[in-house]
Amino acid sequence: MPDLANKADTAKGQGSAANQPSRRRIPTWAWIICVLAVLALWFYFRQHQPTKSTVKASSAQRSVPISVATARTGDIGSYIPAIGTVTPVYTVSVTSRVQGEIMGVNYREGQLVHKGDSLVEIDPRPYQAALTQVQGQLAHDEAVLNEARIDLDRYKAALDRNAIAKQQYDDQVQIVAQDEGTVKNDEGILANAKVNLVYCHITSPIDGRVGLRLVDPGNIVQANSTTTLVVITQLQPITVIFSVSEDDLPRIQQQLRAGHRLTVEALDRQNQKKIARGFLLTVDNQIDVTTGTVRLKAEFPNADNALFPSQFVNAQLLVETQHGATLVPTAAIQRNAQGAYLYVLTKDQTASIRTVTTGTGDADTTAVDGVKAGEVVAVNGFDKLQDGIKVAVRSGQGGAGRPSQGGQ
Repeated sequence: MPDLANKADTAKGQGSAANQPSRRRIPTWAWIICVLAVLALWFYFRQHQPTKSTVKASSAQRSVPISVATARTGDIGSYIPAIGTVTPVYTVSVTSRVQGEIMGVNYREGQLVHKGDSLVEIDPRPYQAALTQVQGQLAHDEAVLNEARIDLDRYKAALDRNAIAKQQYDDQVQIVAQDEGTVKNDEGILANAKVNLVYCHITSPIDGRVGLRLVDPGNIVQANSTTTLVVITQLQPITVIFSVSEDDLPRIQQQLRAGHRLTVEALDRQNQKKIARGFLLTVDNQIDVTTGTVRLKAEFPNADNALFPSQFVNAQLLVETQHGATLVPTAAIQRNAQGAYLYVLTKDQTASIRTVTTGTGDADTTAVDGVKAGEVVAVNGFDKLQDGIKVAVRSGQGGAGRPSQGGQ
């Protein structure tokens, strides 16, 4: 029994000695692992920690660059747009009324001429000779008439003395009447000869501009021919004919009945630049049933000859003017399923959605309700704008304190 106890104590002692090295190695490995973990975390956060410049750059990237404009108070017109054609008040195709050789062309192509200016000269010699001949015949017939009148006076005196028969006197009265008719016929032939002589000198019947030369000297023209010698178009004033929908006709008639003179503006093909300004002249007397439109004619002074015959222009008829409206650029207005809206800039350079009601407008400006004059609105960058997002006004643009366009 004592031997067994000693063996047990010996084994217990040996087990304790064997366990002591094991307890010393576990803290060492744990320490190494902890150190490595701390180093790994330190390097990770060192590499991914943003610098101040990176933070600033990221903040700048989140600001959406935009251009802005300022809402203002003003007047805006209600226009009816249409496509019009420039039409001269007068267009004259000059032809010859006599036959003969063209002796001269007295105009330059594209020249501005006045009424009475010489255009074409036709050989007048045949007509001058005919005039002389008629004048001679007239002089002869007038002498015959005078002789017949003298004889009539003699027969009347003889009849009063019962020296001749009444029939002889009556015959002389008729001879005088026949000679008077012959003289009057000669006078008509003479007037016609004078007119033909005048027709040899072709002059401009109106003020206007001549076109390209159509005939040259030396050619023979025929009387009352359809061959045009020159075309003249009047440029000042000039008219524009355009069509509007029959639905707009009551508004136009209401203004005309009130005695208002309606303004019409002519713009270029891009509908950007105003070419001329005139006034509505008249409305056609019937509606075209095939298109549901009615034709209108406007007159323009055309002092600078900006309008050219047969030119296509964009016409805008001013029906009425809205006064004291809040105006914003049309480009600033956006639309969704709920209606029209725009982005208003707050004092902290943040975009805020504002629902608005649109009124009268055109390609550039629109009257709206829901925005006050002086408020700054965005006019582009809508693909990135959101409600509450920071914005950066582009260089040269005004911010909330310095609007890019004039206010009220």
